[in-house]
Amino acid sequence: MDSYYIEPARVVVDPMVPREGLEWFEGRETPRQVVLTNRHHLRHSERYAKAFDCPIRCSEAGLHEFEHGPKVDGFASGEELAPGITAHQLGAICPDDTALHIRTGGGALAFADGLVRPRGGGLTFVPGFLMGADPSAVRVGLRESLRGLLDLDFDSLLFAHGEPLIGGGKAAMSKFVAGG
Repeated sequence: MDSYYIEPARVVVDPMVPREGLEWFEGRETPRQVVLTNRHHLRHSERYAKAFDCPIRCSEAGLHEFEHGPKVDGFASGEELAPGITAHQLGAICPDDTALHIRTGGGALAFADGLVRPRGGGLTFVPGFLMGADPSAVRVGLRESLRGLLDLDFDSLLFAHGEPLIGGGKAAMSKFVAGG
């Protein structure tokens, strides 16, 4: 599992506490919000919310997961969550599967589960058994959603599960979407 801190926007994405603990943030701009790329990525969010007095947010479509807590606020597809970060619904695996368009540092897309990159491997979908009753239809829907993201400006890909692709991400995703 992977998480990211987008320091210019002060957003923690799919948070895990660093090996150094939350002390890692000493001397840095501290988080203003926690953003989940889907409802299943709560991970260490509550620790961040408590330590930095910041909200936890996920797609409105996933808020049912938190009816009994913790407190999680919703966001809509197309919403700018912080300066330079916009949410985009992928939705084929589950309605709240989200990609975040990050417009700093050359641009990046951060993915929940719609696209992954195993350590040392190339871009792929999660295994079919994680895609519900009709994995083929989910793959078709994901390719269509990913194709729509190719209009955005980005060069890197960040994954909730897998190794980031820093540089060359748009070209790799374009090839993947085309079936190569």
